[in-house]
Amino acid sequence: MAPELINANPVVYQRKDRQSRVRVTAVEDEYAADPIDQQEIFDHIRDIKDPEHPYTLEELKVVSEEAIDVDDRQSHVRVTFTPTVEHCSMAALIGLSIRVKLIRSLPSRFKIDIQVAPGSHATESSVNKQLNDKERVAAALENPNLLDLVEDCLSKTYL
Repeated sequence: MAPELINANPVVYQRKDRQSRVRVTAVEDEYAADPIDQQEIFDHIRDIKDPEHPYTLEELKVVSEEAIDVDDRQSHVRVTFTPTVEHCSMAALIGLSIRVKLIRSLPSRFKIDIQVAPGSHATESSVNKQLNDKERVAAALENPNLLDLVEDCLSKTYL
């Protein structure tokens, strides 16, 4: 018997058609001539695969450029994401995938905050606490099964 999907029929949106602004390598110089901005952060996370469906987080409108705050001078990024259903059991995995992608993509000087959009999830505060606790994130990434799930979300083999 196949596992039951949390959201069997998600609404799928059109991807934005534009050239990516992702840098080939992350620049550690905090005074780089071209600061990291909202669009660049979005370009890093837009192609993360949903854990349940063969769609990206952008196509499901789980992430959007408007829900990203960047302060390059203060080295801070906040990504607010919106699960497709308020009882999504994959919310922590989605947030963890976003965090891992940004850790791998941004200069180490950046503090990264990941949060569920207010009112969009039944256990919003619990998910937010998990996603922004360094010890919980480190423990999650030490779990080989969970790390495999994150790697699957970050793989581009579905395109």
